[in-house]
Amino acid sequence: MQSVVITGVSTGIGRATAEVLVGEGYRVFGSVRKAADGEALQQALGAQFVPLHFDVTDEAAINAAAAEVREQLQGQTLAGLVNNAGIAVSGPLLEVPTEDYRQQLEVNLVGPFLVTKAFAPLLGADESLSGKPGRVVNISSVAGIRAMPFLGPYAASKFGLEGYSEALRRELMLFGIDVVVIGPGPVKTAIWDKAEDIDIAPYADSPYRPILERFQKAFIRQGRDGYPADRLGRLILKALTTRNPQVRYAAVKGRLVEKLMMRVASDRALDRMIAGMLGLRPQARRP
Repeated sequence: MQSVVITGVSTGIGRATAEVLVGEGYRVFGSVRKAADGEALQQALGAQFVPLHFDVTDEAAINAAAAEVREQLQGQTLAGLVNNAGIAVSGPLLEVPTEDYRQQLEVNLVGPFLVTKAFAPLLGADESLSGKPGRVVNISSVAGIRAMPFLGPYAASKFGLEGYSEALRRELMLFGIDVVVIGPGPVKTAIWDKAEDIDIAPYADSPYRPILERFQKAFIRQGRDGYPADRLGRLILKALTTRNPQVRYAAVKGRLVEKLMMRVASDRALDRMIAGMLGLRPQARRP
């Protein structure tokens, strides 16, 4: 039985991917931060799911989990590592608290670095193991190539992940380990049912306040009509198994004209479009 490690399986993309892979006969080691989440998933998915308890910012806990997986692999290589765990910090870049910005980068950018460093030997960097080299799949975002206002911290982390993935892919050629990036747009998960409760009160006195309210409504609407999580799980399975995978897969739901516009329009043209949609126009100055 082939084995895959997935970070952040409690909900959303991670859980959907775990369900797809277990259904295809894989053993899935999935990271959770709460023991109760791991127990619930084990009950739902059966013996082929093995919970790993760590936060992706905790290097010692990650290394302990890698040792646990090594023991269970019994000298075989790991088929795949899916770096999925992540958070999204939003707000105007001039006003986002510094500690929130640092946490965004710690989880979304340093986290995959720590996890990959710990599990790469099991993917084949340790040549004493038997079996084919595995693959790394890093879950980026459309925000990794196009940054929207008020998602600056998130976009910074995903742009960084794209660069990290490219360098990693070229370095791991030495061991035959491939690295694939998946860049989804909004994904249809339960998170959007809670998004209306996001507190923007800290920006009550900000000149961005009315624009933030419009942005929040538009973003929630897109998310609820987003890319199906189970379909994304299938795409991750493809990235792990297809013979000659692309280096990057987009997973964006939308009309063809919108996709073409985002791809071919100049940055200045997109600036004007976004400004018109959200009302990002210069305010009148006092004489």
